[in-house]
Amino acid sequence: MTRAIGIGGQDFETIRIENTFYIDKTNFIEQWWESKDSVTLITRPRRFGKTLNMSMMEQFFSIHYAGRSDLFEGLSIWEHEKYRNLQGTYPVISLSFANVKESTFAGARKKSEESLRPSIRSTTF
Repeated sequence: MTRAIGIGGQDFETIRIENTFYIDKTNFIEQWWESKDSVTLITRPRRFGKTLNMSMMEQFFSIHYAGRSDLFEGLSIWEHEKYRNLQGTYPVISLSFANVKESTFAGARKKSEESLRPSIRSTTF
């Protein structure tokens, strides 16, 4: 049975659960972690997978996904015990502006504020 090729999928969990065709980019997690950069700026053209990669990173590190090895089993990051032990161990704040497509600053600001409200979760540290 061939896998469906999803176009425009931006949620890593959905892609993995639905077994949609996915090119393994989990080596990025290792490369990013080992670089020990203070700040990471990811710039790529539109439709280049930035939001999907950020979703993958969030779901790898976030405590909200602790114990979700099913999302990473069979991918290259899961071959390393060091990274299996890191999965789900950090509080993560993830913000996406993928849906902010306004033509004015005021419109972009309003849309950004609207998109931030539902994403804030209460977490106890």
